[in-house]
Amino acid sequence: AGLFSWHPLLMALAFSFLMTEALLIFSPETSLLRSFSRKVKVRAHWVLQLLALLCALLGLGIITYNKHLNGKAHFVTWHGLTGLLTVLYAGGQCAGGVLLLYPKLMKNWTLAKLKVYHATSGLVGYLLGCASLMLGMCSLWFTTSVTSVSWYLAMLCPLLTSLVIMNQVSNAYLYRKRSQ
Repeated sequence: AGLFSWHPLLMALAFSFLMTEALLIFSPETSLLRSFSRKVKVRAHWVLQLLALLCALLGLGIITYNKHLNGKAHFVTWHGLTGLLTVLYAGGQCAGGVLLLYPKLMKNWTLAKLKVYHATSGLVGYLLGCASLMLGMCSLWFTTSVTSVSWYLAMLCPLLTSLVIMNQVSNAYLYRKRSQ
């Protein structure tokens, strides 16, 4: 259990903490950086997302190696498949974020359009991460380790944060539409 226990810790750190904080940076209601410039918020978002991706890649590597050591099949559960897809998607999303830092790389796209696509695809990736976490909470390991009311409280965390993030993204769209 020693090596395995790093997997849920790193994945929860990546998707429940770092990625959530990276997205909340742009919220005028909840961000600790709300008084900072947009440039500072973008840099903080970039750093947190990169740290989230590194934690996710490390968590994926650890579980893959642990399954190899124990002779178990890889990516055969819904949690495993969704988790792999989520980490790959997060990598692609981070690469897409580079386009916002250097929009001239995309000559036929406006910066505004790139931001909308990045935010929308980021929301999809975040929801994938929440789904993968929730599927992990349905695993035999988690349901034997966390029982009763604690299991329901743990399950509420990604559910509630995903609702907060979806609300934030939809509010950003509404604000952008009103200001145009």
